[in-house]
Amino acid sequence: MKINLANIKKAKNLLNKSECVAIPTETVYGLAGNAYSDSACRKIFKLKKRPKNNPLIIHYYDLKKVREDCSLNDNFSKLYKKFCPGPITFILNLKKNSKISEIATNENTSLAVRFPKHPVTRKLLKELKFPIAAPSANISSRVSAVTSTDVKDDFGNKIKYILEGGKSSIGIESTIIDLRKKPKILRLGGLEIKTIQKILRKKISYNINPSKISAPGQSKTHYSPGIPIRLNVKEIRKDEAYLLIKKKKINKVNYYFLSKKGNLKEAAKNLYSTLRKIKKNNYKSIAVSKIPNKGLGKTINDRLMRASKFNV
Repeated sequence: MKINLANIKKAKNLLNKSECVAIPTETVYGLAGNAYSDSACRKIFKLKKRPKNNPLIIHYYDLKKVREDCSLNDNFSKLYKKFCPGPITFILNLKKNSKISEIATNENTSLAVRFPKHPVTRKLLKELKFPIAAPSANISSRVSAVTSTDVKDDFGNKIKYILEGGKSSIGIESTIIDLRKKPKILRLGGLEIKTIQKILRKKISYNINPSKISAPGQSKTHYSPGIPIRLNVKEIRKDEAYLLIKKKKINKVNYYFLSKKGNLKEAAKNLYSTLRKIKKNNYKSIAVSKIPNKGLGKTINDRLMRASKFNV
């Protein structure tokens, strides 16, 4: 992708002034602000209407600044070497002398760290003298944004600038792994658990529904398009959109397919954009066919399960 340096400069100037801009990543678009600035982090929470107890993911260009903020370990080094930059977020112990805003961490002693792969955002991070706090660029509890148009739909002119980067190539958020003690998955995401286990050579437990939220994406209600969702449906109701994993021979106007042949990677990439499309087409509810609970299918099911619990 060709990088527009004038756009990078505009985003950089706004971030230097503690303003918020939307940035593209390979997972979803992020709502970015200076991670060292209390003012910028407050703006992120206010714009998203995000609960104060939900910490922000901090995005870095490379290891240099991470070493200033966090204590690293062997498990981190192995995963960083294999998967970064990429769709994985690490929970690490925060150093006491870190400059990261306490608002971003909710005064925790840990930090959620990510190295995004998107070339536009990598160029931006390289130009900045600080890491950026960047949760997904959407209203809290609603569907994440995978295009600049999605961001515009959610925020209108409330965001100073949207840095264009095309459609997100993965389309679902990063996998979050806690590496402070024994490795533990806190959020299913764009990187499958089995690939992480292969690198660490150990089975990894996961706790994606804790009693206390310790990472983004753990809220029981999340990722909602703003209309009711029913799961594992075989027979749909009248005037209901039907979301299917793969294309069927029967092609009705209210049928929406996540993939042509049931490819889970393709389905994950299309999930959020399809949910938004259904809402825009004025359906009042969504019925979802059974989706295989394996690989990225687990992540898709996790997102739909949380969306189905949203009280619309």
